[in-house]
Amino acid sequence: MTPNAASASSGPSRRSFLASTAVATAAVAGGMPLLSACGGSDSGGREGTTSGKAADKLLPTFVASAVAKPDLPSKNGSADGYTGKVDIAALATSVPDKLGTGAPFKIMSPFWGSPPKPGCAYYKALDAAVGTKVTWQNQDGNTYGEKLGAVLASSSIPDMVVVPGWELVGKISNAVTAKFMDLGPYLAGDKVKKYPNLAAIPSDAWRMGIFGGALRGIPMPAASASYIVPYYRKDIFDKKGYSVPKSPDEFLSWAKEATSAKAKVYACSDMSWTAWNIFGVRGSGTIGWDIGDDGKLTYRIEQPEYLEALEWVRKLFDAGVVHPDDKARSGDQGQRFTAGQVLVFNNDMSTWYGKTAEQAQSNPDFEIDGMDIFGADGGDPKLYNTQPAGIWSMIRKGASKTTIENALAAANFAAAPYGTKERMLVDYGVEGTHYTVKDGVPAKNDLGNSEVINAWVMLAAPAAYYAHPDFPEVARKQVEWQQRMGAFAKKTSTYGMNIVEPTRYANLNSQFEQLEIDYVRGNRKLSDVQAAISTWKSSGGDKLRDWYKQLIDKNGSGN
Repeated sequence: MTPNAASASSGPSRRSFLASTAVATAAVAGGMPLLSACGGSDSGGREGTTSGKAADKLLPTFVASAVAKPDLPSKNGSADGYTGKVDIAALATSVPDKLGTGAPFKIMSPFWGSPPKPGCAYYKALDAAVGTKVTWQNQDGNTYGEKLGAVLASSSIPDMVVVPGWELVGKISNAVTAKFMDLGPYLAGDKVKKYPNLAAIPSDAWRMGIFGGALRGIPMPAASASYIVPYYRKDIFDKKGYSVPKSPDEFLSWAKEATSAKAKVYACSDMSWTAWNIFGVRGSGTIGWDIGDDGKLTYRIEQPEYLEALEWVRKLFDAGVVHPDDKARSGDQGQRFTAGQVLVFNNDMSTWYGKTAEQAQSNPDFEIDGMDIFGADGGDPKLYNTQPAGIWSMIRKGASKTTIENALAAANFAAAPYGTKERMLVDYGVEGTHYTVKDGVPAKNDLGNSEVINAWVMLAAPAAYYAHPDFPEVARKQVEWQQRMGAFAKKTSTYGMNIVEPTRYANLNSQFEQLEIDYVRGNRKLSDVQAAISTWKSSGGDKLRDWYKQLIDKNGSGN
C-alpha cells in the first residue's frame, strides 16, 4: 500500500513523531502502534482498566480471515507480509452483501493534508459499495486534540468519532467513557459474526477497545514487534566498505570514521528513539510500567538503563557525529538522509517503503536497510512489545439503531483484509478513475492522490500487514526485521491493558521529553535528570506506583 506520510521533524519528539507518522500508519495497511492507550475501569468509573476474565467476557469472538493467506505469516509479533503482485480479477470478496441501509450519518476524523470535497468520486464509490451515506467532518490532524476536546465537551457530537491514543489525555480520556456507547450488544461474542472483517481483528486489539468497563472502541490493530527502525544507507555503506555496527561502542567508532564536517556528511541524526531499544528502556505512557524479576514495580525513568541510554546519545552529540541541524532541531532529517548528509537515522516502519518509493526514479542507486538492534553489551537486545492498538473509531451514546448498524457496516468494510476487492477500493479507489494497474502494480493518478487519502482507512483495519506490489522486497524486509527483533521482545505488566490514570497525575511525566532533548544536546546536566526523577517520585510517582500495583493485583499482569 502507498503511504502518504510527512517526515518526522528533526530531533525525536514523541508528539511530533505521532503527528507526522499518523497518516502513514493509517495508509500502510494494518498500521503500526502509535502509543500506549488509556481506558476505564470495570466498575464503570473512568479510572483503571478492564483485563483478564472480566475483559474476555466483553470481547468479540475471533474468527480468522481465510480470504488471502500471507506469504510471510506473522511471527514473534510481526505483521503479516504479502510479496506478490495485484491481480484485479483474482481479488476475493470479503463483504458479499451490503450491510448499510443508506441512512445518513456523520463521522469526525483527523485528516492530514487537504480533504477532498464532499460528494467526490471516492466518497461516492465507497458509499455505494457499503450502502452508507457518510458526511465526513475532517479536522486538521495537527490540532485534532483541541477540536476533539471541544466537541466532547459540547452537546453536539458526530455519530462516529475517530479517537487517536495520543489525544487521550486529561479531560478527553474521561469523556470517552461518558460520551461513547457500549458496542457489546452488537459485537460481543458471536454477535460480531455479522461483520466478518471485524471478527478477524485479533482479540488483543479488541481488548484495547475497552473503555470504562465496556467495549466502546473499534480498533486499528498494530503489530506488537518493534516499529522504530535504525535505518542506514546500504548503498553508501557498501560503497565505502563500512560494516554495520553491532554494539554501542562499535557504532560510536564507526560514526567518528564516517563523519566529515568538511564534506558535510555526518554519521547520524538524533538516535534517542533507537537508544531506548538498545539499552532496554520501556516505552512511554502506561506501557512503561513493569514488575521486574525482583518483584518490584517500576516506571521507565527508574530503570538504570534509562540514564545509560541518554548518556550514550550524549556521547554521539559530544563527538560531533550528529548532524548540526539535528542538534538545532531544524529542517527535515528524512531529507538529510536521502541527500546523503546523514547515513543513519531512526524512524517508523513506514519509512522503509516511503523512502524507497520516493527515490526510485531520481536516485536508482539509493538503497535503505534497517540495522538489527543490538544490546547494550553488543549481545542480544532486550526489547518490549508495543500495545496492539492505538487508534479507535467510536459511536456516540444515543445514536439510533440504524445509525449504529450503518457505522458498523462502514467499519467492517474498512477492515477488509489484503487481497480483497474491498481493500483495493478503500486504499486505491476506483480502477480507471483513481488508479491503474500495470504489471500487477497499482498506481494512483492525480485524482487518486487528492481524494484517496486518510479517511476510510481511519475507521478500522485488518490485522497488521505489509504489502508493496511495486517493491515486494521491502515488505519482506519489514516483516523479517520485525520477526528477528520480535524474538527478543517481552510484554510488560501493563501490556494489552487500556488504562486511564487518575487525572491528578496527568502532568507528572510532562517534563521528561524536553529534559531528554536538552540533556543529550549538552544543555542540561546528568544531575538535572536525576533530580527530575527524584522530584517525580516525591510529587506523585510513588503514589502512582501504588495505584498501578493495586490495579495489577486486581486485574492480573499483562505478561
